[in-house]
Amino acid sequence: METTEVVLGKVKGEVQLFSDGMKAGKMDISVTGEKLTVYHTEVSPAYEGKGFAKLLLEKLVSYARENGLKIVPLCPYVHGQFRRHPEEYADVWLKQGEDTEKR
Repeated sequence: METTEVVLGKVKGEVQLFSDGMKAGKMDISVTGEKLTVYHTEVSPAYEGKGFAKLLLEKLVSYARENGLKIVPLCPYVHGQFRRHPEEYADVWLKQGEDTEKR
């Protein structure tokens, strides 16, 4: 059983993924205004190849949608997924040069 949660401090936080009570992966994020920046995705070696990075991404995107945020994908994994599936993430992807204030 996997569970994901978003844990935010004042600015920085994590999207965390647990499997059988063990932390299996995380995304390092920050939220400033309407921007959610994702810096890094990490899955523990014991859980690699099981689709856990995708579960983290799904939680990140649903959190952004629920909270009216745009994602700045500095993380290579997230940026790669956004580039491969632009139509799936168009509503939450803040592309370089765009401004959230105009929306």
